[in-house]
Amino acid sequence: MCGIAGLYYPATPKPVDPARVRAMADAQFHRGPDGGDVWTGPGVGLGHRRLSIIDIAGSPQPMRSQDGALTVTYNGEIYNFAELRAELQAKGARFVTSGDTEVLLHGWEAWGPAMLDRLNGMFAFALHDAARQCLFVARDRMGVKPLHYAELSDGAVAFASELKGLLAHPLLRREPDVRAVEDYLAFGYVPDDTCLVAGVKKLPAGHFLLLERGKPVPAPTRWWDIDFSRRSTRKAKALEEELVEHLRAAVALRMVADVPLGAFLSGGVDSSAVVALMAEASPRAVKTCTIGFDEAGLDERAYADQIARRFATEHRERIVSPDDFALIDTLAAAFDEPFADASALATYRVCELARETVTVALSGDGADEAFAGYRRYKFQAAEERVRGLLPASIRSGVFGTLGRYYPKADWAPQRFRAKTTLLALAEDGGEAYAHSVGVTSPALRAQLLSDDARRALQGHRAEDRYVRAMRHAPARDALDRAQYADFQHWLPGDILTKADRTSMAVSLEAREPLLDYKLVEFAATLPANMRLRGGQGKWLMKKAMERYLPEDILYRRKMGFVTPISAWFNGPLAAQAAALSRSRVLVGTGWFDPRAIERIAADHAAGRADHGRTLWQLVMLEKSMSRLFG
Repeated sequence: MCGIAGLYYPATPKPVDPARVRAMADAQFHRGPDGGDVWTGPGVGLGHRRLSIIDIAGSPQPMRSQDGALTVTYNGEIYNFAELRAELQAKGARFVTSGDTEVLLHGWEAWGPAMLDRLNGMFAFALHDAARQCLFVARDRMGVKPLHYAELSDGAVAFASELKGLLAHPLLRREPDVRAVEDYLAFGYVPDDTCLVAGVKKLPAGHFLLLERGKPVPAPTRWWDIDFSRRSTRKAKALEEELVEHLRAAVALRMVADVPLGAFLSGGVDSSAVVALMAEASPRAVKTCTIGFDEAGLDERAYADQIARRFATEHRERIVSPDDFALIDTLAAAFDEPFADASALATYRVCELARETVTVALSGDGADEAFAGYRRYKFQAAEERVRGLLPASIRSGVFGTLGRYYPKADWAPQRFRAKTTLLALAEDGGEAYAHSVGVTSPALRAQLLSDDARRALQGHRAEDRYVRAMRHAPARDALDRAQYADFQHWLPGDILTKADRTSMAVSLEAREPLLDYKLVEFAATLPANMRLRGGQGKWLMKKAMERYLPEDILYRRKMGFVTPISAWFNGPLAAQAAALSRSRVLVGTGWFDPRAIERIAADHAAGRADHGRTLWQLVMLEKSMSRLFG
């Protein structure tokens, strides 16, 4: 795992200052504390920071081909590199290292951009081909590894794993983009199709960018997409066995490392499944770790301990306080852009614990998206069936009216919170799903944002990306469309960003076997009732894991990392909430109405409404904007 950076001049091969490339790479030192180097050529410079995982003594980067025509800087792991290496050697390739980086050089020589279809891994890399006078930049299918880029005023295209790498270049203009603020307030993260720093782009998951000398910078090219439109016709038992084989293969591939390796273990289905399969494949005790909370309702340590004992893992645990808001500044520095998924605090702590004994940790991320594990999928599928029974005009009139007048009851048990459901039934399915994954509603955003901000947005609306994704999804039903949209936006923008930044902040490599592309493509072909049945998400996965895991692990209610942010703003962070309306950073943009901020903080403090998540968003936005723009 590493950090990469570089510069490329598409128009004319201007000289590249190695010191600038080195500064961009070194700004990401945490991603690669084991070494770093820079290579420059006419009109190009590549930088690298290395976290040694495979071929520790060899495979330095940037790596050059034996004839010097190709140079690559690469972040990630190619899990099937041994298989590809053998195939390339059969074609006559001569390898001088034993790692996976050199596979990219010989793979480009043999297959060009089609090489990407053969790679099973997580990666972002830039490969310079002197003979073809081009720079080929690519990102893995799911978007596990990040890649930011921007066109600079001197004609260069700059790129880096993290935004802070670009910020190290003096020609990058630092101006905030109001569209990213709108998107962030809507979802709690800045999606991959925008950036808080205007002019900076993120290479989308499953895309590549081919920069050629003498040609303008093109739009990225999609090289992979998930397809929910095909359905398997095999029987459930056969699919269950095939799923187990996919799971075993995915875990085994990710256990290859020349450094200590372990796993996160929360005691939930996903991490428990990964640990079970690791224990099956490993001749030694698997190293596992979990964090617990000192509040019983939030603590899953008993479940994690149950799995640790069942598979005889070398288990470590640590209790952290739910009031762990001291990490706010640490997280703001790690993420660069504002990130308001409060589970990032707990994720950082478990990464910190893991790094004490291992350099690589396997996680259970991705199963909820691939196998329909989120509760919102169940609601979306049910609501879509109701939408199909009534014309849109009737739904809008009846359910819209009922929803507007039904009282909002955040304090009530779930079954009595009908307002959200009624309003969702009045909407188009894509619109309703976009709101279900949101944090701050359009109505509340309209209060917070000023007239100037609304004019600057020029009609841009955060939810539209979800509506478009679901409308054009290669899908058959509402469940397919919701999952597809999450693979486009939620997974790379929230889940994988959180995993990458928190793990890399402590120089830990996190691997996600449940996002193996062959496993994900298999999951997308499952009939809907094999993903979601009787209100039970991940149905086939749970059936498949019954041979490994006890029932109380498989079928208990999902907990996840819970952070009591609403309580914080009535306690230790109350003063910060009250001060937001006077923030020179937020109010100084001219994009916020200070009276509206003051009102929601007061309503939260008085218990008239729960605005904890929105206040948390504003705090994290203020921290990030202070760091980015001063």
